[in-house]
Amino acid sequence: MLAALAETLRGARSLAHKADIAPVLNRLRPAGHGEIRVGDDCAAIPDGEGFLLLAIEGFLPAFVAAEPRFAGWSGVMVNLSDIAAMGGRPIAVVDAVWGESVAAAAPMLEGLNSAALAYGVPVVGGHSNMRAESPGLAVAVLGRARALLTSFDARPGDRLIAAIDLRGRMRDPHPFWDASSEAPAARLRGDLEILPAIAEAGLCRAAKDISNAGLVGTAAMLMECSGIGGTIDLHAVPRPDGMALESWLLCFPSFGFLLAVPQGKAEAVMARFAARGIAAAAIGTCDNTRVLAVAAGDACEVIWRFADAPLLGAVQ
Repeated sequence: MLAALAETLRGARSLAHKADIAPVLNRLRPAGHGEIRVGDDCAAIPDGEGFLLLAIEGFLPAFVAAEPRFAGWSGVMVNLSDIAAMGGRPIAVVDAVWGESVAAAAPMLEGLNSAALAYGVPVVGGHSNMRAESPGLAVAVLGRARALLTSFDARPGDRLIAAIDLRGRMRDPHPFWDASSEAPAARLRGDLEILPAIAEAGLCRAAKDISNAGLVGTAAMLMECSGIGGTIDLHAVPRPDGMALESWLLCFPSFGFLLAVPQGKAEAVMARFAARGIAAAAIGTCDNTRVLAVAAGDACEVIWRFADAPLLGAVQ
């Protein structure tokens, strides 16, 4: 059973999308800036005593066409998750919106506006085309961090903690766990504040938001960037009641983070999430093997050997 699950995870299309990042990076690397590491959830740009954070998300046209309002909402939500994953707070977002007409684009714009109001982050500009042949959406965010959480600072011996808001539902047919679109605005804002508070308290240095690569795929990206390995105990992963493990591991949660936390600080980090009703559990320990594996009981399967085949190719 575990061998079949591991094969599914390795062959997931969502993980293949992350592997596609490497050739793009290789073509753009000459234009990069030496102080800014590529491979994080946001670009962290040194700015005085802290960092400006800059990120962008684009959405598949089929998703935008099928769920335009939720696509607009997600444009804000996923960008703010990237900011939080780096220990930051958002400042503002901009968007690029394409629609066949203003009326056709209205649900997408409503979703963008609703999310901006709920999270308390303004949309301050962007680009629009209301005479396009098909709908399209991209959203970018600017934030600021006083203390960074990065994908590059996990260390052997750190506890790997998964923090996921289970108070939601699946957005069938999409592999997306929505714990945000019907949640109170005050709760959404307060929950995102957990991450910068953890960073500023010195409880953690490394984190990543669980993306469309799923929990295991996100762990792979974190471990590759940090030059480490580790084993995930699948029985310890927080999961909604009745959710099949395979489906959950390939799911994109609206609020989901992986944190690599020094052993003596893990309990304090998990307590901060628990205080806000968010499930948090230690699901493994980081090591120096440069191999990501998953375990269930006495069984263990290797998912990725980074020395043999880079995933992102983003280690600097």
